[in-house]
Amino acid sequence: MTAVAERTQAEAASFELEMTRFIRAPREKVFDAFVRQDALAAWHCPRGMHVTDASADARIGGRYRIAMAARDGSSFAAGGEYQVLDRADFLAYTWSWEQGPMTGRVTLIEVTLTAKDGGTALHMRHTGFPDAMFRDGHMAGWHSVFNNLVDYLDPEGSAATVTVIGDPRSTYCRTVRMALAEKGVAYTLQPAAPSSPEVTEINPFSRIPVFRDGVIEFYETRAILGYIDEAFDGPSLLPTGGLTSRARNEQWISVINCYFYDAVVRRYVVQYLFPKGANGEPDRAVIDAALPEIDRQLAVFEKAYGGQDYLAGSAASMCDYLLAPILCYLERYPEGAALMGKYPNIRRGQALMRARESYIATEAIFTAA
Repeated sequence: MTAVAERTQAEAASFELEMTRFIRAPREKVFDAFVRQDALAAWHCPRGMHVTDASADARIGGRYRIAMAARDGSSFAAGGEYQVLDRADFLAYTWSWEQGPMTGRVTLIEVTLTAKDGGTALHMRHTGFPDAMFRDGHMAGWHSVFNNLVDYLDPEGSAATVTVIGDPRSTYCRTVRMALAEKGVAYTLQPAAPSSPEVTEINPFSRIPVFRDGVIEFYETRAILGYIDEAFDGPSLLPTGGLTSRARNEQWISVINCYFYDAVVRRYVVQYLFPKGANGEPDRAVIDAALPEIDRQLAVFEKAYGGQDYLAGSAASMCDYLLAPILCYLERYPEGAALMGKYPNIRRGQALMRARESYIATEAIFTAA
């Protein structure tokens, strides 16, 4: 071998990917998840995809294959050969994509399982990438795949990986929780205030909510909603009706975020929740200044509803999940309730949202302020 070839081989060997996960399941179950055909079919794909076909011949020299499909119709498949099967400590197998830029390149996956804290510490090492770009491109995919593995094996299901962090009284936190409920996704709610260390660790702007799916993290409610919609099965959070309805959805999300939230929550509701006026009373000057603006904005929503039940289509969508918790607060206080009384279309839309299971499931902790 020439010096150039040796150097190239040494560089390629350095392009490896390692990650660890803790799984609340015995090592035997984790091991079997890698070698049983029915198990591979249940978990071995990234979020937002599903396995269309899986096969596994779990013996040294035996082959496996996993075919996956995304919601846009694109499909992918990978397979390889089992090299080492040491139940339930270690397994090694080759990995090769059947299409794409790495077609024909054989990489190696080594999985070490160690008993820890009543569960299993999984260490995965994936080697043989031609460069750092391909290695890094696989990292997010593997994190997502292992989220599915945890969902599959952990007694808590997706609540072991999916966490909403923020104040339960926040309208934005409730919106995210409603979206997860609409999708039927179990999750963990971790109460935390804005600017708390656990929030700032994820969001440098210290706002809530923040969101974790395993080690994958997001902040900003619209981004979180987009991830939830694409990552999990269940009804779409986007409106039906094509391009125009989707654009309307984004329009109303922007209106709610930029105008309505400020007028209703920051300048009205907060005066009642955290009164700073004389003698510990709400600041009437702030409230009285906000009410005319709230009224004007409600008139805009009233017109937008017209004879429709939802803002952007024939079914509830992201903008409706953003608006409903804000209206819930507005209705709780006397001036807000009086304003809402002027607008029958809004009341009709809010009544439909109140009847949804996602609204009911998130109401108690939200209204406990």
